[in-house]
Amino acid sequence: MEIAAENKLGQGKTVGLDYYFNHESRKSPITGEPEPFHYTWEERTHGGFWFWGNQFRELGGKTVSVPTAPTAASLKGLDVYIIVDPDTRKETPNPNFVEAAHVQAISDWVKAGGTLVLFANDTSNCEIPRFNQLAQAFGLRFANTSLNMVKGDQFEQGKVDLTGGKTVFKTAKTAYVKELAPLEVKSPAQPLVKNGNHVIMATAKVGKGTVFALGDPWLYNEYVDGRKIPATYENFQAGKDMATWLLQQTVRK
Repeated sequence: MEIAAENKLGQGKTVGLDYYFNHESRKSPITGEPEPFHYTWEERTHGGFWFWGNQFRELGGKTVSVPTAPTAASLKGLDVYIIVDPDTRKETPNPNFVEAAHVQAISDWVKAGGTLVLFANDTSNCEIPRFNQLAQAFGLRFANTSLNMVKGDQFEQGKVDLTGGKTVFKTAKTAYVKELAPLEVKSPAQPLVKNGNHVIMATAKVGKGTVFALGDPWLYNEYVDGRKIPATYENFQAGKDMATWLLQQTVRK
Protein backbone atom coordinates (compact mmCIF):
# COMPACT_ATOMS: atom_id res chain seq x y z
CA MET A 1 0.00 0.00 0.00
CA GLU A 2 2.89 2.35 0.75
CA ILE A 3 4.22 2.16 -2.80
CA ALA A 4 0.91 1.82 -4.67
CA ALA A 5 0.82 5.50 -5.68
CA GLU A 6 4.42 5.34 -6.99
CA ASN A 7 3.51 2.63 -9.48
CA LYS A 8 2.00 5.16 -11.87
CA LEU A 9 5.35 6.84 -12.54
CA GLY A 10 6.74 4.09 -14.73
CA GLN A 11 3.60 2.73 -16.31
CA GLY A 12 4.08 2.29 -20.04
CA LYS A 13 7.84 2.93 -19.77
CA THR A 14 10.56 0.44 -20.64
CA VAL A 15 14.04 0.35 -19.10
CA GLY A 16 16.60 -1.52 -21.19
CA LEU A 17 19.90 -2.86 -19.85
CA ASP A 18 22.67 -3.50 -22.38
CA TYR A 19 23.90 -7.10 -22.67
CA TYR A 20 25.91 -6.43 -25.85
CA PHE A 21 28.89 -4.40 -24.66
CA ASN A 22 28.69 -6.13 -21.29
CA HIS A 23 28.25 -9.82 -22.04
CA GLU A 24 30.44 -11.80 -19.67
CA SER A 25 29.36 -15.41 -19.35
CA ARG A 26 29.93 -18.37 -17.05
CA LYS A 27 28.94 -22.03 -16.96
CA SER A 28 25.52 -22.48 -15.39
CA PRO A 29 25.69 -24.74 -12.31
CA ILE A 30 22.24 -26.06 -13.26
CA THR A 31 22.29 -26.54 -17.03
CA GLY A 32 26.02 -26.60 -17.67
CA GLU A 33 25.47 -24.16 -20.54
CA PRO A 34 26.97 -20.65 -20.76
CA GLU A 35 24.83 -17.99 -19.12
CA PRO A 36 25.27 -14.21 -18.87
CA PHE A 37 26.33 -12.80 -15.52
CA HIS A 38 27.71 -9.62 -13.95
CA TYR A 39 25.45 -6.56 -14.04
CA THR A 40 22.33 -8.29 -15.32
CA TRP A 41 18.72 -7.86 -14.22
CA GLU A 42 18.32 -11.56 -13.44
CA GLU A 43 21.34 -12.08 -11.22
CA ARG A 44 20.44 -12.06 -7.52
CA THR A 45 23.97 -12.62 -6.20
CA HIS A 46 26.45 -9.83 -5.49
CA GLY A 47 27.20 -8.78 -9.08
CA GLY A 48 23.65 -8.41 -10.41
CA PHE A 49 21.11 -5.61 -10.67
CA TRP A 50 18.14 -7.55 -9.27
CA PHE A 51 17.44 -5.03 -6.49
CA TRP A 52 17.78 -1.97 -8.73
CA GLY A 53 15.67 -3.60 -11.43
CA ASN A 54 13.01 -4.35 -8.84
CA GLN A 55 12.93 -0.67 -7.91
CA PHE A 56 12.12 0.23 -11.52
CA ARG A 57 9.46 -2.46 -11.55
CA GLU A 58 7.90 -1.29 -8.29
CA LEU A 59 7.71 2.18 -9.83
CA GLY A 60 5.66 0.65 -12.65
CA GLY A 61 8.38 0.36 -15.26
CA LYS A 62 9.17 -2.68 -17.38
CA THR A 63 12.78 -3.95 -17.38
CA VAL A 64 14.21 -5.71 -20.43
CA SER A 65 17.63 -6.81 -21.63
CA VAL A 66 19.11 -5.52 -24.89
CA PRO A 67 21.41 -8.28 -26.21
CA THR A 68 22.02 -6.73 -29.64
CA ALA A 69 24.04 -3.77 -30.84
CA PRO A 70 22.37 -0.37 -30.48
CA THR A 71 20.54 0.59 -33.66
CA ALA A 72 17.46 2.64 -34.37
CA ALA A 73 15.48 -0.62 -34.38
CA SER A 74 16.88 -2.08 -31.15
CA LEU A 75 16.46 1.21 -29.26
CA LYS A 76 12.93 1.80 -30.50
CA GLY A 77 10.49 1.34 -27.65
CA LEU A 78 13.06 1.99 -24.91
CA ASP A 79 12.57 4.96 -22.61
CA VAL A 80 15.75 4.39 -20.58
CA TYR A 81 18.88 2.65 -21.91
CA ILE A 82 21.61 1.64 -19.45
CA ILE A 83 25.13 0.64 -20.52
CA VAL A 84 27.37 -0.78 -17.78
CA ASP A 85 31.06 -1.69 -17.75
CA PRO A 86 31.82 -2.61 -21.39
CA ASP A 87 34.00 -5.72 -21.62
CA THR A 88 37.75 -5.80 -22.07
CA ARG A 89 39.57 -8.64 -23.82
CA LYS A 90 40.52 -10.14 -20.47
CA GLU A 91 36.84 -10.46 -19.50
CA THR A 92 35.54 -12.11 -22.64
CA PRO A 93 37.36 -13.62 -25.64
CA ASN A 94 35.27 -11.71 -28.19
CA PRO A 95 34.24 -8.37 -26.72
CA ASN A 96 31.89 -6.04 -28.57
CA PHE A 97 33.49 -2.62 -28.69
CA VAL A 98 31.74 0.72 -29.17
CA GLU A 99 31.91 1.79 -32.82
CA ALA A 100 31.01 4.97 -34.67
CA ALA A 101 27.69 3.55 -35.87
CA HIS A 102 26.70 2.79 -32.26
CA VAL A 103 27.55 6.34 -31.19
CA GLN A 104 25.40 7.73 -33.99
CA ALA A 105 22.42 5.49 -33.22
CA ILE A 106 22.51 6.25 -29.50
CA SER A 107 23.00 9.99 -30.08
CA ASP A 108 20.01 10.12 -32.40
CA TRP A 109 17.92 8.19 -29.86
CA VAL A 110 18.86 10.55 -27.04
CA LYS A 111 18.18 13.65 -29.10
CA ALA A 112 14.73 12.27 -29.87
CA GLY A 113 13.95 11.96 -26.16
CA GLY A 114 15.77 8.90 -24.82
CA THR A 115 17.30 8.76 -21.34
CA LEU A 116 20.78 7.24 -21.35
CA VAL A 117 22.81 5.95 -18.38
CA LEU A 118 26.55 5.35 -18.72
CA PHE A 119 28.18 3.39 -15.88
CA ALA A 120 31.88 2.74 -16.47
CA ASN A 121 34.27 1.15 -13.95
CA ASP A 122 37.80 1.69 -12.75
CA THR A 123 40.31 1.65 -15.57
CA SER A 124 41.56 -1.90 -14.95
CA ASN A 125 38.07 -3.39 -15.26
CA CYS A 126 36.40 -1.50 -18.10
CA GLU A 127 37.01 -0.81 -21.78
CA ILE A 128 37.37 2.94 -21.26
CA PRO A 129 38.90 4.30 -24.54
CA ARG A 130 36.11 3.21 -26.90
CA PHE A 131 33.40 3.81 -24.28
CA ASN A 132 34.68 7.39 -24.16
CA GLN A 133 33.87 7.81 -27.85
CA LEU A 134 30.24 7.46 -26.83
CA ALA A 135 30.53 9.57 -23.67
CA GLN A 136 32.26 12.40 -25.54
CA ALA A 137 29.24 12.77 -27.81
CA PHE A 138 27.52 14.25 -24.74
CA GLY A 139 30.39 16.33 -23.31
CA LEU A 140 31.62 13.58 -20.98
CA ARG A 141 34.87 11.67 -20.62
CA PHE A 142 35.88 8.99 -18.12
CA ALA A 143 39.37 9.88 -16.89
CA ASN A 144 42.25 7.41 -17.04
CA THR A 145 42.60 7.20 -13.26
CA SER A 146 40.81 5.61 -10.34
CA LEU A 147 39.46 7.07 -7.10
CA ASN A 148 38.12 5.67 -3.82
CA MET A 149 40.47 2.70 -3.73
CA VAL A 150 39.02 1.09 -0.62
CA LYS A 151 41.27 -1.13 1.48
CA GLY A 152 39.47 -4.02 3.14
CA ASP A 153 36.54 -2.83 5.21
CA GLN A 154 37.65 0.80 5.46
CA PHE A 155 34.31 1.86 3.99
CA GLU A 156 34.92 5.54 4.68
CA GLN A 157 37.38 5.51 1.77
CA GLY A 158 34.41 5.00 -0.56
CA LYS A 159 32.20 7.73 0.88
CA VAL A 160 30.45 10.04 -1.62
CA ASP A 161 28.40 13.02 -0.46
CA LEU A 162 25.19 13.21 -2.51
CA THR A 163 23.81 16.43 -1.01
CA GLY A 164 25.05 18.49 -3.96
CA GLY A 165 23.02 16.33 -6.35
CA LYS A 166 19.54 16.98 -5.01
CA THR A 167 18.05 17.28 -8.48
CA VAL A 168 18.48 13.50 -8.68
CA PHE A 169 18.92 12.34 -5.09
CA LYS A 170 15.91 13.73 -3.27
CA THR A 171 16.29 11.59 -0.14
CA ALA A 172 19.68 9.81 -0.09
CA LYS A 173 22.49 11.91 1.36
CA THR A 174 25.50 9.59 1.40
CA ALA A 175 26.57 6.77 -0.91
CA TYR A 176 29.34 4.22 -1.10
CA VAL A 177 31.16 4.11 -4.44
CA LYS A 178 34.50 2.32 -4.64
CA GLU A 179 37.18 2.18 -7.32
CA LEU A 180 35.60 4.59 -9.79
CA ALA A 181 36.77 6.57 -12.78
CA PRO A 182 36.13 10.33 -12.32
CA LEU A 183 34.64 12.42 -15.09
CA GLU A 184 35.89 15.25 -17.25
CA VAL A 185 32.97 17.45 -18.22
CA LYS A 186 32.26 20.08 -20.85
CA SER A 187 29.08 21.53 -22.38
CA PRO A 188 26.40 20.30 -22.69
CA ALA A 189 27.25 18.14 -19.66
CA GLN A 190 27.17 19.56 -16.13
CA PRO A 191 28.68 18.20 -12.90
CA LEU A 192 26.12 16.75 -10.51
CA VAL A 193 28.14 15.29 -7.62
CA LYS A 194 31.74 16.14 -6.79
CA ASN A 195 34.30 14.90 -4.27
CA GLY A 196 36.74 17.74 -3.83
CA ASN A 197 37.92 18.71 -7.30
CA HIS A 198 36.78 15.45 -8.86
CA VAL A 199 33.49 15.10 -10.71
CA ILE A 200 31.89 11.82 -9.65
CA MET A 201 28.51 12.08 -11.39
CA ALA A 202 27.34 14.29 -14.25
CA THR A 203 24.27 14.85 -16.40
CA ALA A 204 23.61 16.32 -19.83
CA LYS A 205 20.54 17.53 -21.68
CA VAL A 206 20.88 16.77 -25.38
CA GLY A 207 17.98 17.59 -27.66
CA LYS A 208 14.88 16.21 -25.96
CA GLY A 209 16.89 13.61 -24.07
CA THR A 210 18.97 13.20 -20.93
CA VAL A 211 22.28 11.51 -20.09
CA PHE A 212 23.60 10.43 -16.67
CA ALA A 213 27.20 9.24 -16.19
CA LEU A 214 29.22 7.73 -13.35
CA GLY A 215 32.47 5.79 -13.50
CA ASP A 216 31.27 2.75 -11.54
CA PRO A 217 28.36 0.25 -11.63
CA TRP A 218 27.75 1.10 -7.91
CA LEU A 219 24.08 0.01 -7.68
CA TYR A 220 24.67 -3.73 -7.97
CA ASN A 221 23.27 -6.04 -5.30
CA GLU A 222 26.37 -6.24 -3.11
CA TYR A 223 26.06 -2.57 -2.18
CA VAL A 224 22.30 -2.09 -2.07
CA ASP A 225 21.02 -5.17 -0.24
CA GLY A 226 21.87 -3.75 3.20
CA ARG A 227 24.03 -6.66 4.31
CA LYS A 228 27.61 -5.53 3.67
CA ILE A 229 28.11 -1.80 3.97
CA PRO A 230 27.13 0.24 7.06
CA ALA A 231 23.66 1.82 7.07
CA THR A 232 25.34 5.24 6.83
CA TYR A 233 25.67 4.59 3.12
CA GLU A 234 22.25 4.90 1.51
CA ASN A 235 22.85 3.09 -1.78
CA PHE A 236 19.46 1.38 -1.74
CA GLN A 237 17.63 4.68 -1.34
CA ALA A 238 19.97 6.33 -3.86
CA GLY A 239 18.99 3.62 -6.35
CA LYS A 240 15.33 4.40 -5.85
CA ASP A 241 15.98 8.14 -6.12
CA MET A 242 17.83 7.58 -9.37
CA ALA A 243 15.25 5.19 -10.81
CA THR A 244 12.55 7.75 -10.01
CA TRP A 245 14.49 10.57 -11.65
CA LEU A 246 15.29 8.54 -14.76
CA LEU A 247 11.64 7.64 -15.28
CA GLN A 248 10.68 11.27 -14.77
CA GLN A 249 13.06 12.35 -17.57
CA THR A 250 11.47 10.16 -20.19
CA VAL A 251 9.47 11.76 -22.98
CA ARG A 252 7.55 10.16 -25.80
CA LYS A 253 9.76 9.99 -28.88
